[in-house]
Amino acid sequence: MSLPHRRPLRVLALPAVSASLALAGCAPGDSGARVDPPPAPPAAVAKLCAALHEELPETVDGLARTATSPESDLTAAWGGSAIVLRCGIPKPPKMADPKQDGVEVNGVAWLVEKPEEGGLRFTTGARLAYTEIWVAKEHATDASMLVGLSGAVAKTVPVGISSY
Repeated sequence: MSLPHRRPLRVLALPAVSASLALAGCAPGDSGARVDPPPAPPAAVAKLCAALHEELPETVDGLARTATSPESDLTAAWGGSAIVLRCGIPKPPKMADPKQDGVEVNGVAWLVEKPEEGGLRFTTGARLAYTEIWVAKEHATDASMLVGLSGAVAKTVPVGISSY
């Protein structure tokens, strides 16, 4: 789905994207990950996030799912803190910026940001719950981690514009 407020980019060949996604970040750990859940989203959004949590893959980009602290249906992690997911975040201000770039993977549109602290941050757009994926520098070399995650998002979070 193309979003009118940013330039969509279809990811057709992941290797072609890989060179453009390398950035700096902090090193992931092998054990549990400390992930702060977003502020309590509305009940309808929390319900979508709980459904997404149940569908998330056990591995992402070859990294095993990691326990998060505190435990929450709004968070998940893989490879320690190498890949971190937070569902039910408020709408990111950059979502309204028409100059922001995005990618589309398996029918899910993602806002792509390169935070100052390094790595990559992807945030879903045009879904009834915003989901953010942060990827550490070492794993921010291509968009392959979005393949399985996009499948889970597409299955559990309907297309639409979140009012949150």
